[in-house]
Amino acid sequence: MLKDWRDKLLNRVKAVAGKLPRQALPVPAKLKSILGGRRDMALVGIDISSTSVKLLQLARRGNGYEVKYYAVVPLPKGAAAEKEIKQPEKVVKAIERLIARSGTSAKAAAIAVSSSAVITKVIQMQAGLSERELEADIELEAEKYIPHPLDEVSLDYEVLGPTAQNPELNNVLLVASYSANVESRVAVVEEAGLAVKVVDVESYTMERAFHLLAPYLPKEMTEGVVAIVDIGSSMTMLNVIENGRLIYLHEELFGGNQLTQVIQQRYGLSQEQAELAKVSGELPDDYEKQVLEPFCKMVAQQTQRFLQFFYSSSPYSKIDGLLVAGGVAETDGLLATLQQDLGVDVRIANPLAHMEIASNLNAELLQHDAPSLLVATGLALRGFM
Repeated sequence: MLKDWRDKLLNRVKAVAGKLPRQALPVPAKLKSILGGRRDMALVGIDISSTSVKLLQLARRGNGYEVKYYAVVPLPKGAAAEKEIKQPEKVVKAIERLIARSGTSAKAAAIAVSSSAVITKVIQMQAGLSERELEADIELEAEKYIPHPLDEVSLDYEVLGPTAQNPELNNVLLVASYSANVESRVAVVEEAGLAVKVVDVESYTMERAFHLLAPYLPKEMTEGVVAIVDIGSSMTMLNVIENGRLIYLHEELFGGNQLTQVIQQRYGLSQEQAELAKVSGELPDDYEKQVLEPFCKMVAQQTQRFLQFFYSSSPYSKIDGLLVAGGVAETDGLLATLQQDLGVDVRIANPLAHMEIASNLNAELLQHDAPSLLVATGLALRGFM
């Protein structure tokens, strides 16, 4: 039974996320055959959201990275949800356009599943077990913690190391998702011509991308508790990181679409017209006071509410800083409103700010899109570890 789901995972899933390290995630030893044990492979990060697909490919440059290829292509309305591919053929065509627009020749990809579609559990296992013995015990333990039949689940595990209380026991991270969640994403990317080598989890990609930001943040952020609020079109994800490690995750339906809807209603526009007006800034004189400022206040209120969930479920009562990511990160007045209402240091999360940029890329457009590329960046980094 273990072999069946294990083989299914290795053949179709490729690699559900590894452990939660202080540094970027390593390739788990048992999965090195999938990635050929190589580093610096030409691996593109493909981020599939409900409204767009994004591609990012990096290259090593000394101790840093260069952005080699990138592109963003919108998805037709209803083609994908946060957890589900609704219309695969439309998503495949969008990814094909994405690849062509970026100009990459890479054939290997890393993708991610939504954090809310994943079950994680840290369990204790006897140290010193062989891989075969560990897998046999994992099968028994997984059935206790995963409320689904194992033949419907894509599951992986990673040994984190000895427990603090007993060195004869290891902490082991279980990561599981419905196979349908994973396979639908693998299928559209592979149908578009890329071989999926890594399937990650969005929250882990955010943690990995944070390590690119950390050297340029104040010490109290990097050594304290920092929250990353990633505001997409329809979904907002709050990740809280302490000393470089992810300690809390919350996802909720809320995003930039709320601003688009208000623009539609107030000015009698279609969704497409409202979205174009929002991006171009070509709106009536009352837009800032009547629409934009109330939206920024709403984002601040929602962020404060998300943080209250964190405080109420943890021993923490404050954060040392806030990073804002996603498509609305550069909304005029948003950072100032958040800083005033939350009373903390607020900055835009731009993981590409200190990277070299290939001469063929539009650097200005890339920097504009960068706050929405955290997941794609975390995925692209898997080509180097």
